[in-house]
Amino acid sequence: MHSDPAGVRASLRKYVMIGAALLVFTVITVAANRLHLAVPFAITVALIIAVTKGSMVAAVFMHLSNEKKWIYGALLLTAIFFAVLMSVPFFTIMDSIGTPQPAIGVGEHPAGH
Repeated sequence: MHSDPAGVRASLRKYVMIGAALLVFTVITVAANRLHLAVPFAITVALIIAVTKGSMVAAVFMHLSNEKKWIYGALLLTAIFFAVLMSVPFFTIMDSIGTPQPAIGVGEHPAGH
């Protein structure tokens, strides 16, 4: 932390601005809840708000914005794995495994009979 008064004021201003932004995003969260959006869209909006708020907290209050590049690499890797895990249900919806398919040639009648 800075020991000079100007540095302390700059740090305090940054914390107050992030605190105000978190308050604004909390208001946005409550407003989004009042809109009664469709479930998939509501989940998307909620995740976007949560990721934004979490990023601000991690970057400023956990001081990750001052850390080395490998921490950002770890965060990026975490985000990639999160995206992969969140897409797993889509693969179960899009496949046809377990869906009964007629056998080839079954149900087909020759034109002359």
